[in-house]
Amino acid sequence: MLDEQELRRMSPQERLRVRQTLATLDEQDLTASGAGERRRQILLAAIVVCCVVLAAWIGVLAATLPRYYRAGGWRGAWVGFDLAELVVFVVTGWAAYRRRQILIICLVVLATLLCCDAWFDVVLDARTKGFLLSLLSAVLIELPLAAVAILLARRLMRTTNAVLLRSQGVCGPVPRLRKIPLVGINPSRPFSDVLAEPSELMTEHAELTAEVDSGHRQQ
Repeated sequence: MLDEQELRRMSPQERLRVRQTLATLDEQDLTASGAGERRRQILLAAIVVCCVVLAAWIGVLAATLPRYYRAGGWRGAWVGFDLAELVVFVVTGWAAYRRRQILIICLVVLATLLCCDAWFDVVLDARTKGFLLSLLSAVLIELPLAAVAILLARRLMRTTNAVLLRSQGVCGPVPRLRKIPLVGINPSRPFSDVLAEPSELMTEHAELTAEVDSGHRQQ
């Protein structure tokens, strides 16, 4: 059995191989049957269908909806929406207090609701006496809170990826989120491989960091 001193004497490459072996032993490869790839294809097909249907529906609404409309259930709609916002705020606060990963999802949902709130407040109050108040609340309260929520979610995701990169032995700046591949959904490449073999992008960061460190030592 390896103790801490033996692990410290190992090179980074040897520790990576140990991590790969442990991950392989503990791993339950849920995507071995190809179910993960099938779900991905179904999801992509569903998204394409939804985009086409929604685009057509937007055209129908734009051509048929009246410019002005007296709505029923106005109080219920807005009270219900604000109750949903309140619930999301509470759950977000709980997740932040307990330091749970679900906080990332809560922040994205919260930002979405705040943007929807700002949009409907401004649009539905257009040409009314309450338009200025709705516009100010959207610009000064709802949209800034939504931006803060998105930035916090982005920061948490980058922090999570930074921890994963350090587990691979890769140092340096974290790549942008749009360049980081999803982990654990490729049936031909299990998660243990991700721990052991940094992608081309991560390797470039490692090489750059090594060059910087080498230059500092020479100075």
